[in-house]
Amino acid sequence: MPHETPTPEVPRTKPKRRPNVIWVFGDQHREQAMSCAGDPNVNTPNLDRMATEGVRLRGIGGSPLCCPYRGCLMTSRYAHNTVPVNETRLDPELPTVATAFNAAGYHTAWIGKWHLDGFEESTGRSDVHYVPRDRRGGFKTWIGYENNNSQWDCHVHGHRDADELPFERLPDYETDSLTDLFIDHLRQQKNRQDQAGDDQEEPFFAALSVQPPHAPCLAPDQWMRRHHPERIELRPNVPQIPHIRDHFRAELPGYYAMIENLDWNVGRIRDALKELDLDRDTYLIFFSDHGDMMGSHGLWRKCHPHEESIRVPMFITGCQPYWEHHGRQGVRNVLVNHVDLAPTSLGLCGIDPPDWMLGKDLSGFYRKDRPQTDEPESVYLQMCQAPQDGSKSRAWRGIVTRDGWKLATFEDHPWLLFNLNEDPYEQMNRAFRADNRAKRLELLAQLRQWAEKVDDPFCVPEE
Repeated sequence: MPHETPTPEVPRTKPKRRPNVIWVFGDQHREQAMSCAGDPNVNTPNLDRMATEGVRLRGIGGSPLCCPYRGCLMTSRYAHNTVPVNETRLDPELPTVATAFNAAGYHTAWIGKWHLDGFEESTGRSDVHYVPRDRRGGFKTWIGYENNNSQWDCHVHGHRDADELPFERLPDYETDSLTDLFIDHLRQQKNRQDQAGDDQEEPFFAALSVQPPHAPCLAPDQWMRRHHPERIELRPNVPQIPHIRDHFRAELPGYYAMIENLDWNVGRIRDALKELDLDRDTYLIFFSDHGDMMGSHGLWRKCHPHEESIRVPMFITGCQPYWEHHGRQGVRNVLVNHVDLAPTSLGLCGIDPPDWMLGKDLSGFYRKDRPQTDEPESVYLQMCQAPQDGSKSRAWRGIVTRDGWKLATFEDHPWLLFNLNEDPYEQMNRAFRADNRAKRLELLAQLRQWAEKVDDPFCVPEE
C-alpha cells in the first residue's frame, strides 16, 4: 500500500474582522508583585501565561497617582495639561481614546472605576456620585463609578448605548462583579458582531478598571486564607525598623490576595474570549495605574519616583497565531509610559493615532506588520502636586532611561539619581556624589528637553 501522509490539523481560520482591543487594569498593582517577576509571595498563573504567550514590556506609571494617571491614559497627554492632581475633573471637551476609536467605527465601552469627575472625597460617598453622560469620556457604553474604597459595597451607574442605567449595588466582591459585567458585555458584542453584515462591521474597544489591589487590602476568604503575615518575604529595601516591617507584614497578605483574585478574573476573561471565539481577533492589554511602596525605603503607597511606585505590569497578548503577520513574544526592554497606551492600542488595530495624542504608537513591538518605531530613549515622570500625607509632599519631575538610569528632581535641586542596572533596589542615591556630576548634568539636560517638549512649566534645576 502506498504511504499515506497524515492529514495535518487545520487551524482555525484567521479573523475576517478588524481586531478588538481590551484593557484590563487594577489600581496600585506594582510590577514586582507577580510570580513571573520573581515575587515569592504571590501566584499569578494567568499573568504569567500572558508573559509567555504575548509580550511583556517595561511598563511605567509616569504620573503615579490615581486621577493624574487616568487623565493621561484617557487623552495621551501629560498631567499638567489634563488632570494634575486628585479630585480634579477631566475637561469634557478634551478628546479621549474613546473619541479616536469611535471615529474609526468601533463600539467603545468603559466598565468600572472612573475617578475623573473631580469629586471631593470629603463631601460624601464617591461611589454614589453621579457622573453626567457628557463627562463619561465619550464611551458608547459606560457602567462605572467615580471612586470607591469599599470592595463589598460598590454602586455602579451609567448607560448602555442609548439606555441610561440607574445606580445599582454590585452583588459581590467588586473585582468579581465587575468582571461578570465585563463578560456580559463581551457576549453582547459577540452577538452584535454575529448579527452584523460585512458592511456593518463594528469591532470593539472595551476597558475594565477595578479598584483592587488598592487599599484597603481585603479579598474574599478563599484568597485571604492563602497568605499569612509570618510567611511574607519583604523586599530587601524595606528598612530594619520593627514598626514598619510589622505594619506591612500585616498588610501585604491582603494585597497579594487581591492580586491573585484579579489574576483569576483575568483568566475568566480569557476563557470567555475563547468560548466566544473572540480570542483570535482580540488584543488583551493588562497594566496598572501605578504601584505601591509597601514599606520600601520606609515609604507608603504611591506618588514616589521609586520602582515600587512607578513600575507597573505591562502585557499584550491575543490575535495569535492566526494573523498573517504573527506577533512577537517574550520580554522586551521597551519603555511604555501611560501616554503611550492609547496610541499603541489604536496602532494594534491598524489605526494611525490622531495628532493630538502625544504618546508613541509602540504597536510595532508586538505586531510585525506595524512600523517598529525606535525604542524610547527615556520616559517623562511627573508629580504635579503630591498629597500631604506624611511621606510625600512636594512636586517633582523625573526621567527613566532605556539604559537603566533614573533621575528625579525638585525645582530647586536634584533629589534622586540611581543606576538601576547595578542597583535595582535603589539603595545608593548618586544625586549628590561628585563622581556622578557628569551623569547628573546629562540627565538634567534630558529632563529639561522633556519639560520643553511637553510644555511643562516646571523649572528643572541647572545642576
